[in-house]
Amino acid sequence: MEVNCEGCAGCCIDWRALAPDPSDHERRGPREPLDDAYNFVPLTRGDARDFLDAGLADALTPRLWRDESGVETDGVSLAAIDGRPAFFVGLRKPPKPVGPFDADPTWLPTCAFLDPTTLQCRIHDEETYPDECADYPGHNLVLGQETECERVEAVFGDDRLPDGDPPEDLDGFLLGPQALGEKVFVFPDPERLTGVVARAAADELTDEDRALFVAAAVASAPGTTTVNRDRFESALSEARAADSWVGRAIAEWEERAAEVGSPAPDPAVARRVEDERGAPETPGWDA
Repeated sequence: MEVNCEGCAGCCIDWRALAPDPSDHERRGPREPLDDAYNFVPLTRGDARDFLDAGLADALTPRLWRDESGVETDGVSLAAIDGRPAFFVGLRKPPKPVGPFDADPTWLPTCAFLDPTTLQCRIHDEETYPDECADYPGHNLVLGQETECERVEAVFGDDRLPDGDPPEDLDGFLLGPQALGEKVFVFPDPERLTGVVARAAADELTDEDRALFVAAAVASAPGTTTVNRDRFESALSEARAADSWVGRAIAEWEERAAEVGSPAPDPAVARRVEDERGAPETPGWDA
């Protein structure tokens, strides 16, 4: 597998505002995500724990799904397992000024860890780099599913997937029952989500809301719907205390941003918004 990521980062950016016919491939199944995020990256339990331990829980957010046969909270019927809401935990996508595919700088939802100036991941060589990101697009290739590389090629041209042979060994390839408690989690107390689900549907989740799901993921037991209560409360305290450069930068991006798809300032403004807050530097493509 070989990918050409320079000037692209299509799997890290919601670039639908730049496309004449944007894809909606994440909303074709029987369960519709409550959020409108594009290319949501589902983290494993180990990934979530690594982010929590690194003080980066404020970079994470949940994904819930609508399901008419599920459990109802705040008037929303949610996909559930054993009567408890099911969810992913993934990376937040705040609006950032980026110019992928040689486009002019544009406000687009962008992975919290993507450097707008280089379009490279700030944690690519760190312990916190998610398995799902490291393996992409390997899972798609194994399953015979279209990759984001191919979607970008179809709209903007260029050769983004020079070698489409899937890797022989893929970590984190979790499907079916083996994903339970490892990538698909359940929230132990549905009544505790009163108000939270309404905010999720309105794209108004708070730091406290997101911390609840991080804690539940970290406290989950692999292969089961069991959530360790003591570990949940301990992880919740840690998640609530997160005050990283990521969370602080997201707050400023959200304050600065204009409408998605509108012209944006020079991406170099990220040096003040992110770098000066402690964001790891990226090497650039010449390196």
